[in-house]
Amino acid sequence: MNLFEQAQKDRQEKESPLAARMRPRTLDEYIGQEHIVGPGRLLRRAIQADQLGSIILYGPPGTGKTTLAKVISNSTNSHFITLNAVLSGVKDIREAVADAQERANLYAQRTTLFIDEVHRFNKAQQDALLPWVENGTVIFIGATTENPYFEVNKALVSRSRIFQLLPLQPDHIRKIILQALHNSERGYGKLHIEIDDDALDHLVNVANGDARAALNALELAVETTGPPASQSASQPVSQSPIHITLEIAEESIQQRAVLYDKEGDYHFDTISAFIKSLRGSDPDAALYWMAKMVYAGESPRFIFRRMIIFAGEDIGMADPNAISVAMACAQAFEYVGLPEGRFHLAEAAIYLATAPKSNSAFAFFDALTHVKEEADSGVPNHLRDANRDKEGFGHGEGYLYPHAYRDHWVAQQYLPTSLQGKLFYQPSDQGYEARIRHEVARKREAQLAAMLAQEVDSPGHDAAGVGIEVFTFSPDDPARERWLQRTVSNAGAHLGQLRDRVLDNARLSRHSLVLDLKAGSGLLTWEAVRRTPEGGVYALAHSSRDAEALRQMAAQLNELERPFVVEGTAAQLPELYTRSADNLPQLPQQFDALVGHNALLEQPAKAAFIGMLRAHLLPAGRLSLAERIAKQNQRLYNLVELAELDADLCSRLQQAEEAIYADDDDPLVNWDAPTLIAALEKEGMTVTHQIENDAQQVQITEALLARWFAPKGAAKPSYAQHLSAYLSPAEIDQVATLFKRQLLNKTIEWKAQTLYLQVENLR
Repeated sequence: MNLFEQAQKDRQEKESPLAARMRPRTLDEYIGQEHIVGPGRLLRRAIQADQLGSIILYGPPGTGKTTLAKVISNSTNSHFITLNAVLSGVKDIREAVADAQERANLYAQRTTLFIDEVHRFNKAQQDALLPWVENGTVIFIGATTENPYFEVNKALVSRSRIFQLLPLQPDHIRKIILQALHNSERGYGKLHIEIDDDALDHLVNVANGDARAALNALELAVETTGPPASQSASQPVSQSPIHITLEIAEESIQQRAVLYDKEGDYHFDTISAFIKSLRGSDPDAALYWMAKMVYAGESPRFIFRRMIIFAGEDIGMADPNAISVAMACAQAFEYVGLPEGRFHLAEAAIYLATAPKSNSAFAFFDALTHVKEEADSGVPNHLRDANRDKEGFGHGEGYLYPHAYRDHWVAQQYLPTSLQGKLFYQPSDQGYEARIRHEVARKREAQLAAMLAQEVDSPGHDAAGVGIEVFTFSPDDPARERWLQRTVSNAGAHLGQLRDRVLDNARLSRHSLVLDLKAGSGLLTWEAVRRTPEGGVYALAHSSRDAEALRQMAAQLNELERPFVVEGTAAQLPELYTRSADNLPQLPQQFDALVGHNALLEQPAKAAFIGMLRAHLLPAGRLSLAERIAKQNQRLYNLVELAELDADLCSRLQQAEEAIYADDDDPLVNWDAPTLIAALEKEGMTVTHQIENDAQQVQITEALLARWFAPKGAAKPSYAQHLSAYLSPAEIDQVATLFKRQLLNKTIEWKAQTLYLQVENLR
């Protein structure tokens, strides 16, 4: 560089904007981003040691990306080349690489290549840079306001360390403004500037984390404000006070800079926050995020389009009117336009945010999955088109026309035979769906009853000789029985809610040690594994079969992620600690959480058992259980109308069943929630509990009735065996006949109670 070039450079620096002149030159001058350049941080250590590798600086405008690159330039011994991706191309990259190679060969000097706005490079330009970054010819520093994982070549990203810069805090902006006011060399330190506190607060607030915006506003305020009219003409200009008031500050920066780009991260993040606020029924947050989009210039049509989608996806049948409101507001906006059209934006957002929510429309995608994965079993004959080939093939024969029946509905088969009983649509308990839920369930029960009917028309032949299609069902098929009960009761959803509640009550953290007291099928175990990726989960399997099943399922996980499966019961914990078999994992002495589902049912002294378990909790540990209160089980005599029986038999039937739940020697029924809670509190335990009444739909089948009225000799006493202490065999047969006549193939509501119990180990 000759003298003329140096003089021109000095003049440009002197005449450059305040924001450019005030760029920090060293790390000590750099303000903000302590999370990456604070004392002891990796980036700061690398800069100070001049051992910096390729990096990408990612963050909003005005957060110091280019400034940090300049600081690195001043702190390194390597040759520093700066390119702007907006103005540069492959030719400039090749020239920079050639310069780097020459310096490496002649002077053994490294070269750092800084590319501002690197996301502006197209794929070919980024590919041209990649080989030289990979072989170390240049150390690459990129700056971008766009997410590098989406906008920068993946190979380039993989060879660079990414540092994210955050919007500057108000204290940072305040320090930057004051630094500019006091710096005599590059700022306004030689001038006598007085700035009111409220004016300074305005500059800080409206800059919104953008240092460049704050300095530009300060420069405008200073350069357009002269000395007071009373100022003496003989007083030097440098001594003339310049008074920056709130009014001047407001004229210098009138509108807050909003971080929003209609094609970048802020666009997607903001619309995501808007939709999630609608889904969370928070109208205030929804209006805020929508206002941010409108303020930044987002197209209202885009916002309306997303609200129309939301009305179908997240509100759906809970309020079928929601989509009408969204469409009407969108159409009104088209007529009115801005600015008055904002009322219709607000109306739609408020309606959707406050409407009941249901995502039951996702049932379609469940059906779509079945269509893709399952073999086509064809359209049932009675649903086929009868207009073309009724005479030849009998298509449509047997179809029942719903309008010819009461309430314009009749039970008949509509799904393919292989999917009979399959539920896709699950009405929620919100809004409109809450009103139709019972009716949908009632009709499904009738459909199932029709499907399971044992008496069907004799399978003759029609005139064309085509056999009539009859759906048959064998009550002796146990797999079919289990499938039917799952379909009707939706037990999976119920257990999923129970699982989540137990683990939520346990207050697990990522590093918790957890013991599942009764692992069984792994209901709690697998979710605990997901919730504690940095902790450990131990599962007590009460039988060899359960233990083996859990180990086989665990084998699908990475070895470090697997739960430790121990065969034994919670009551055997003291004994398990003394076992020395090679294949047994070493149990920790204490855990952050003990969890269990029906872990107390077989324990005769439940309070003492819980006291024993507390010894295996760490201080501040927590026991979380879900226990079925068997004493409150559904009474079978309440499922039928007993008027057909004489009064004495009715009384003895009720007495016999109540005796089942009054057995003090049976640990399943010798307790209830109040007595257990009282016993625990008497022992000085800190107890929290909730009692939930729930009901599941149960299909009464031949197999279920057979188990209830099984004769003596079964593994466990049947209902009939319990009745035998009060009823004669003939009377039991009479009761069985009554149950079969009134309940067979019906869906009943099975009522139960569950105790959710939490005991804290406050020691």
